[in-house]
Amino acid sequence: MNELIAIFIGMALINNIILVQFLGLCPFFGVSKKLGSAVSMGMAVTFVMSIASVTTWLINHYILIPFDIEYMYIVIFILVIATLVQIIEMFIKRTNLALYNAFGIYLPLITTNCAVLGITLIILYQEYSFLGSVVAPLGGGLGFTLVLAMMSGIRERLELANAPKAMKGLPIAFIIAVLLALAFSGFGGMI
Repeated sequence: MNELIAIFIGMALINNIILVQFLGLCPFFGVSKKLGSAVSMGMAVTFVMSIASVTTWLINHYILIPFDIEYMYIVIFILVIATLVQIIEMFIKRTNLALYNAFGIYLPLITTNCAVLGITLIILYQEYSFLGSVVAPLGGGLGFTLVLAMMSGIRERLELANAPKAMKGLPIAFIIAVLLALAFSGFGGMI
């Protein structure tokens, strides 16, 4: 149980997928302008991470390893992620058109979001158990959502600030990202 808690906290804070491992930066900068969109994107990525991680763990342990075709893992993992994203995209389009339009290009980009593939590879390389493959993406997704929400909250406030014209938009977002990464690096020293 302690190992699962360590995996969860490690993925959420200490080894945050965005601020420490620098994966998933496209939605981090692209969708973090509004809190609602950021939280929705975080939830969608967490969902895809969780389902993809469990599915790829099962495929790896019950198909790839027994048939001695482990070298196919990246291709198989990408196919699983792409399929899941297509299903989620169709579901969101049918149930919440406003959210679908708010995501724009970023929803299909979850397919190529390196954070999703990254979590499946972390689970593979760290040789997590099945329960670890359930807990790691939940922690990673929570950390992803937390950072997106923090960034969007800061960016919403900065829209009202009297910042120099040259700093508006992405320049200030990069500075915020660096400061958040420095703050999250402090979590690594707590253990």
